[in-house]
Amino acid sequence: MRKGIAAVVLLLWTTLLLFSSGTSAQAAVPGSPASPAAAAQGCEKPPPREDDTIHIIGCMIDPPNPVEGVDVTVEDEQGNVVGKDTTNATGIFDVELPGTTLDNLGKPYVIKIDEDTLPEGSKLRNPDQLELEVSTNLETDISVTFPIGEVEAATGQATQALQLLVGGIVFSLLLAMASLGLSMIFGTTGLTNFAHGELITFGALVAFAVDQLPGEISLGGADVTVVVAVIVAFLVSGLFGWVQDRSLWAPLRKRSTGLIAMMIISIGLSIFLRNIFQYFAGGDTKNYSQFSSTQPYTIGPILITPTALVVIALSTAVLLLAILALQRTRTGKAMRAVADNPALAASSGINVERVISVVWIGGAALAGLSGVLLGLTQGFDYQLGFKILLLVFAAVVLGGLGTIWGALFGSFVIGLFIEVSTLVIPGELKFVGGLVVLIVVLLFRPQGLLGRAERVG
Repeated sequence: MRKGIAAVVLLLWTTLLLFSSGTSAQAAVPGSPASPAAAAQGCEKPPPREDDTIHIIGCMIDPPNPVEGVDVTVEDEQGNVVGKDTTNATGIFDVELPGTTLDNLGKPYVIKIDEDTLPEGSKLRNPDQLELEVSTNLETDISVTFPIGEVEAATGQATQALQLLVGGIVFSLLLAMASLGLSMIFGTTGLTNFAHGELITFGALVAFAVDQLPGEISLGGADVTVVVAVIVAFLVSGLFGWVQDRSLWAPLRKRSTGLIAMMIISIGLSIFLRNIFQYFAGGDTKNYSQFSSTQPYTIGPILITPTALVVIALSTAVLLLAILALQRTRTGKAMRAVADNPALAASSGINVERVISVVWIGGAALAGLSGVLLGLTQGFDYQLGFKILLLVFAAVVLGGLGTIWGALFGSFVIGLFIEVSTLVIPGELKFVGGLVVLIVVLLFRPQGLLGRAERVG
């Protein structure tokens, strides 16, 4: 019965998520890691600022080299020059708009480049694109680019599919960690936790806080700041999950609060935490100090960055350890017993509340780790978890609520589907495919592909 109710609410909520976040913002949504090719040709983003201003930041690169010394001018809608800059050694130009953030909201600006300052041998990919018009609709910096260099020969569809497949595997692994945590919590408590996305964001923010500490953390002469940040985020996220359960969910369970009421509380908690994150972290996109722009490896026709390889290796190892723990250890067997029948598990001597605490610790730690690794692949903001929550729910529902293998299977189906589908549909619509899959599963097999059918009544 509870699965049927959860499925209906999930359908309504995911529809709301999709249209509230807007599919037009797909490029900024952390739905998938940036492709290796994009990472190879990207410029390193300037460090975040704390001032109340909006900057227009651009990247000029003639692959694989940055283009230095190009003059850039920014004009307002009346044609008045409001700022100038010249690209630096990394190909970046940074123009600060006059006035505060509120002064500039809603205003259009035109960015122009001086073609005569382009280095010899470099030319715009589109010779007529000497200016770009942008509008300041958000309280964040505006990023633009002027493509330079000859257009590379179009790759074959098979090569594109392989490249997208690599990106889909990376994203599927990260989605699997977040989905496994959500599925574990649902399986043992019956709670459809809409605040799970904030557990993802929390991990990314904790790692960023460690990364931004003064100085660097070295081991044997190597900078391991980000490595330490990942470990700290994993541990602190698990602690955050335990605190959340002990302070909120455990008292509600003791009062025999209904699952619907607890689900509504989780929605309120999600909104509360998201606003807390925005207040303390701000609304700008953040990047870790390392792995911001790495050269890719070439494997046949495929490009893959070192960061992507690290993410694949670490995610695979963590998932294998989690599965082994759930399948082979005494605690893992107790978790599965509680998920199957809490009352019977309690009568057989299992401490159900202690098992649920362990589940919250593990589920939150997995979610936090997925958030950190997502941030490593393409940066993040305070809405990281909220934006990916639709896909996490879609993966869990597709595979089967409360099942370990269902969460993993659903994550790979969703992750690979939304990436490879861009071969035939616009990239702005790829997340719609995840919602379509979710709707079809709820209509024809509400228990999920690997879930068990339950009789109602």
